[in-house]
Amino acid sequence: MNHHDFRRGIALSAGASAMFALLSAYATLLKPLTGLDIFAWRIVWTVPGALLLVAVRRRLPILSALVVRMMTQPKLGAAMIVTAGLLGVQLWIFLWAPLHGRMLEVSLGYFLLPLVMVLVGRFYYRERLDALQWLAVACAAVGVAHELWVTGAFSWPTLVVALGYPPYFVLRRRINQDSLAMFTVEMALLLPVAILSIVVGGSLQAIAGRGEMWWLLLPGLGALSTLALASYLKASRLLPVALFGILGYVEPVLLVFVSITLLRETLSAAQLATYVPIWIAVALTALYSVRFVRLASN
Repeated sequence: MNHHDFRRGIALSAGASAMFALLSAYATLLKPLTGLDIFAWRIVWTVPGALLLVAVRRRLPILSALVVRMMTQPKLGAAMIVTAGLLGVQLWIFLWAPLHGRMLEVSLGYFLLPLVMVLVGRFYYRERLDALQWLAVACAAVGVAHELWVTGAFSWPTLVVALGYPPYFVLRRRINQDSLAMFTVEMALLLPVAILSIVVGGSLQAIAGRGEMWWLLLPGLGALSTLALASYLKASRLLPVALFGILGYVEPVLLVFVSITLLRETLSAAQLATYVPIWIAVALTALYSVRFVRLASN
């Protein structure tokens, strides 16, 4: 990996984390829509946004070639359907959680996810970690172990995030196609499910007569979703799996901040013992990234 790709990957990952954190608060502006309603509308408005990005970046030939390959290679088509399904579950739970006071549980899943991704990078892809990376992992592991000790178990939203994303990223790397083209196809595969949910779920009636929904809030949901997901998925292709996993700590830190300040969830003293070691891991990750960039530029 060259120096430019490394810096670009870090910037894309950090930007995506900030946009995802904002998205969790944005969902509360869309009441009375439910989490499933918002998920469906997010897909509907993300598809045109993704297609626009494809056109602007002149990836239409790449997208067309991928679609043709999916139609002529059943294994590729089946793999893309699986990735779309795995991603769809994550998109739904991310929008469901803030409406039900479960965002802190989902944020814990995102704290666990980098640990899982680091282990995938180390033992599945045989990537090597330096001492600073291992120290970051150890600090995060202390926080995770404390949470498990206090609660006795992880909630199902936590496990869905922590264990649902790794197979998605592994399968995506194995498919090894253009990241933006794959993302667009995944959204398109989810579109029929989204439209069906809108038609039978009653969300059309719920927002009838609310002009701000149609010309501002729902299009804004699609734009924010498209930019965040496209940046996140591109970063996953530019960075080593282990580093990409460790950088994932940025998002749950921001999610906790949004949950407390905007969503009015509470963080207890016991929970601080979980989060503080993980925040230290974030700081160590930032230090590692800065050091890596300086070494690469020399």
